[in-house]
Amino acid sequence: MAEARLIELAPHVPGIDGRDIAALHAPQGPRRQRIDGFDADYADIVDYIVRCTHRIWEQKDVGLIETHYSADCRVHLMTGPQVGVDGIVAGTVATLAAFPDRTLVAEAVIWADLGAQTFLTSHRISGGGTNLGPSEFGPATGRRVGYTTIADCICTGNRIVEEWLVRDNSALVLGLGLHPGTVARAQAAADRADGSTAPAPWRQAAMARILDAARTPFPAAALPDATRDPHGFAHALFDAVWNHRRFARIRDAYDPAATLAAPGGRELFGHGEITGWAAALCASFGDARFAVDHVAVNEAPGGHDIAVRWTMAGTHDGDALYGAASGRPIYILAVTHWRIAGGRIVDEVVVFDEIALLRQIEGGL
Repeated sequence: MAEARLIELAPHVPGIDGRDIAALHAPQGPRRQRIDGFDADYADIVDYIVRCTHRIWEQKDVGLIETHYSADCRVHLMTGPQVGVDGIVAGTVATLAAFPDRTLVAEAVIWADLGAQTFLTSHRISGGGTNLGPSEFGPATGRRVGYTTIADCICTGNRIVEEWLVRDNSALVLGLGLHPGTVARAQAAADRADGSTAPAPWRQAAMARILDAARTPFPAAALPDATRDPHGFAHALFDAVWNHRRFARIRDAYDPAATLAAPGGRELFGHGEITGWAAALCASFGDARFAVDHVAVNEAPGGHDIAVRWTMAGTHDGDALYGAASGRPIYILAVTHWRIAGGRIVDEVVVFDEIALLRQIEGGL
């Protein structure tokens, strides 16, 4: 679906900033936005995604998935696509069995109107829970964990029809007291139990889409103004820094005191640390190519919030972040949230599944 190029002003659709979580979960009253086909008790698209998530996960009304997801909904993960509402229900129940007291705090919803009463929501959640049952990572540990999730959802007629889901699973695994490499190695061994060694067809197709795209020309021009042209700024910054390794652009785009929350619970500060992480990621995958798949922009206090969904394909040919080079092909699905103030990035959160990445390095998926 085409990217919405408009900045969603919609002052009648309040964001998350400064609002108490209890107020967010309470009925919001009359409609504040035209959302045809959505249940009457949702006031706007932000209210829809926040409260249906709360009702399904925290109120444990898992059956609402049947009325809030399309029957053939496709969910994109770094472990492969899932299709169909039955799988979504089963996955939700399994997660709640592993973390029965799971909580979800909405940190941001950056949305876009895609036209024809269809919306995209990029919903960032701070999650937590106590591991009281077996999970995809192993037996129950009894530990309480915290991690960040971002769900990009296309919503129409009260249903999510497509979703891109990224979770900081390496932070979760570390919180369980486990080693990410050990968990990924066991998962990769299970992937290879049938004797397969090549990447799964879905992953080959996802990487080919990125690697077969035409290369962009060298970005010699200055970055677009982040305030006047936030969509252009997002595309140009990703291309310059990630595809052309122009790490000096980080000083142009980021405030000197900018913060970055990266996978694995990493907390980075300022130009030096942010540049160092970007360089280390690129050094780990020397031939990596990056694609910006969607950008959404909302006005926010003092500036804008920008959500960028992006993908990467490359070869694990460097030792910088993820151990000795394996030579294996790697695919990343990620979402980045930026807060822009004064024309620069002052805060960034980027989420992708490092356990799935390590699993690929170990020969899985």
